[in-house]
Amino acid sequence: MVDTTPLTRAVDHFADRLRAAPQSRLQRSAAAEALQLARDLAVWAQRIECPDLEPRRMPDAGMFAAADQITVAAHDLALVLASDGEVEEAVRLVAEAQKRAGV
Repeated sequence: MVDTTPLTRAVDHFADRLRAAPQSRLQRSAAAEALQLARDLAVWAQRIECPDLEPRRMPDAGMFAAADQITVAAHDLALVLASDGEVEEAVRLVAEAQKRAGV
């Protein structure tokens, strides 16, 4: 059984919506919003795990990979967040990105 948190549940919902979105929606804005969210979450996790190293930038793997990228980044971040306040902030970022993506 996979351990879930409010963050992983929120991002899994967003990822499911992205996977079900038409290609035209992904092309317009949804994939770009998801990629930016994935990058932001990945940098956040890297800064916690390795504060002395410069964070690496998540590559653009294409619009059809955006759902997977946010899932990986959020699940990694969920493992290292230390407080409920941080989790709430991450969930807020996911909700805002999903709203901007229109999915």
